[in-house]
Amino acid sequence: MESYYLDWVNLLLRWAHIITGIAWIGTSFYFVMLDNSLEKPQDAESLDKGVGGEQWAVHGGGFYNMQKYAVQPKKLPEHLHWSFWESYSTWLTGFALFTVSYLWNASTYLIDRSKMDWQPGTAVAVALAFFVVFWIVYDGICRLFGRGKHGDTIVGVLVAVFIALASWLACHWFAGRAAFLLVGAMMATTMSGNVFFWIIPGQRKNVAAMRAGKPVDPVHGQRGKQRSVHNTYFTLPVVFTMMSNHYSFTYTHHYNWIVLLLIMLGGAAIRQFFVVRHRFKLGNARNPLPYVLLGVAVLGLTIVWMRPAPVAASAAVAAPAEVAFAEVRHVFDQRCLLCHGEQVQMKNVRLDSVEQIGVHAQAVYQQVVVSKIMPMANSTGMTDDERALIGAWFQAGAKTQ
Repeated sequence: MESYYLDWVNLLLRWAHIITGIAWIGTSFYFVMLDNSLEKPQDAESLDKGVGGEQWAVHGGGFYNMQKYAVQPKKLPEHLHWSFWESYSTWLTGFALFTVSYLWNASTYLIDRSKMDWQPGTAVAVALAFFVVFWIVYDGICRLFGRGKHGDTIVGVLVAVFIALASWLACHWFAGRAAFLLVGAMMATTMSGNVFFWIIPGQRKNVAAMRAGKPVDPVHGQRGKQRSVHNTYFTLPVVFTMMSNHYSFTYTHHYNWIVLLLIMLGGAAIRQFFVVRHRFKLGNARNPLPYVLLGVAVLGLTIVWMRPAPVAASAAVAAPAEVAFAEVRHVFDQRCLLCHGEQVQMKNVRLDSVEQIGVHAQAVYQQVVVSKIMPMANSTGMTDDERALIGAWFQAGAKTQ
């Protein structure tokens, strides 16, 4: 029963996380597009008001005029829209989902004992340390180099190196699926940290200064803009890590940390294309096509590099011509009932009876034989011969008699 309710909590949290994530990413992408699409106003009234750039748009049958002030408007309106709950809600639901899915069941989902044979409490503490340490190092890099000469380039290189190190450590310490998600959650935590510690506080200081009739310190806007730009480049890599658990061929690769880095690099390059594209349309930047070509090339070469080697017929694992159900059930009893028995029923799947095995036969074939996701991190030591046995049984009709 506990597993059943945990599955529902997982489902509802995942649903909320996706919804809030869409809202946050959509808002972020929109404002990046808007900032890079602004044109100098042509009418004297807008110039007199201090408008530094504007965009005219048509949407849903109406016309919109978005204006950005160079420093501040002459008069601040009473009501301002603040964009922060999209970020906070995404992080809160994401962390809750990570807790329920990985930290709560660390022995099953977080730990791969062939890599690190540590206790669940230790694994959870180290996983959480990734969030804290990455934020401290990232924030320190931005503080030290962000405003100096070639600051953006230096920060970008140093942060990329640190992400590479974190990816290597995660993939060598944790189960592959958990490692990918952990790196993404680490970056997403920093994205939300940028909003919480820098972007919103800086905006609040500017608004307070305006309402008090004091001059606005432009450094707050500069810092907020820098962190916002970092967030937009993190976005596509983070989204990939969030969906990677559905594609075991990525995180089960022998060099899975390199796979992770290459796919994140491709995503960041493609995001750069869209960022520059808006300025290119106004004649303020070079053609961004090389960025998307780079991203596609990185992804394409990664696909080619990862392709499985052809298996000679003689090298294939031999499966018996006829499979007795008793043999298959013996494998289930040994390898699967730890998580799918009477006491624990992960994902509401039971394999402790003939009837339940018949109900879940197709799912078992997909998870155990095709994708080889199960058993999770192969914690029960299922062999290739046993997988071939289940595959032959299923292909012969999955008979339970």
